[in-house]
Amino acid sequence: MPLTPAIAEWAGQPLRDRVVIVTGGAQGVGRGIAQAVLGAGGSVMIADLDAAAGKACLQEWALPDRAAFQRTDVASERSVQALLKATLKRFGHLHGLVNNAGLASAHGTPLAQMTLAEWQRRLSSLHGAFLCSKHALPALRKQAGAIVNIASTRAWQSEPDSEAYAAAKGGLVAFTHALALSEGPQVRVNSISPGWIATDAWQAPARRRTPKLSRRDHAQHPAGRVGQPEDIGALAVFLLSELSGFITGQDHIADGGMTRKMIYAD
Repeated sequence: MPLTPAIAEWAGQPLRDRVVIVTGGAQGVGRGIAQAVLGAGGSVMIADLDAAAGKACLQEWALPDRAAFQRTDVASERSVQALLKATLKRFGHLHGLVNNAGLASAHGTPLAQMTLAEWQRRLSSLHGAFLCSKHALPALRKQAGAIVNIASTRAWQSEPDSEAYAAAKGGLVAFTHALALSEGPQVRVNSISPGWIATDAWQAPARRRTPKLSRRDHAQHPAGRVGQPEDIGALAVFLLSELSGFITGQDHIADGGMTRKMIYAD
């Protein structure tokens, strides 16, 4: 079983003494963001449905004073309220919220056969961003805080049978700029649209794998490689910190240049 990369320390510690909630923070991109927050000197509450993955993070990080876990269903208002209560009880205040939780798979049932229940379930990342932002905003306003919503390049380009996922991620981008105008200047709100991010090594220990990536996989990207959770974590830290104090209401595409690449069928 491969080891998830260790927490990388940031020079200058731009999130020192700041508290950040990361939903879906126990694995994948969310874990990459949570580790980046810790490396930048911050404290993190990871919220995730997977209790085993959450507990594994705390054990592997061994930072009990700055990391905590709360099992959370971001589609349940009661669960989100409990998350905010637990965060404030543990850390006393809140400076940042990263709305990352949601279904990872972009492909669903063809639209003509999709039930309303599946459609609603596949919009969970959008519902979660609404509920978490709603209940976090009172605390964030007190600290001139920041929200980062994790969207996707699928908000801008698509494949067949991905309508619900695209709607959720496109909705997050629109939700971002609308909320930025509603909450500015007290709270800044931005989104990140990741492209292809290799998360195999960032799962719970039982599901952790070394990514199987070919030269062709890497070569598809103008940056020369497939993305890693650390790439999204670094951008999230920037957007959560005072380094980005003049940036709000924006979507930031982190895809190694793929959405700028013209692709023609042979």
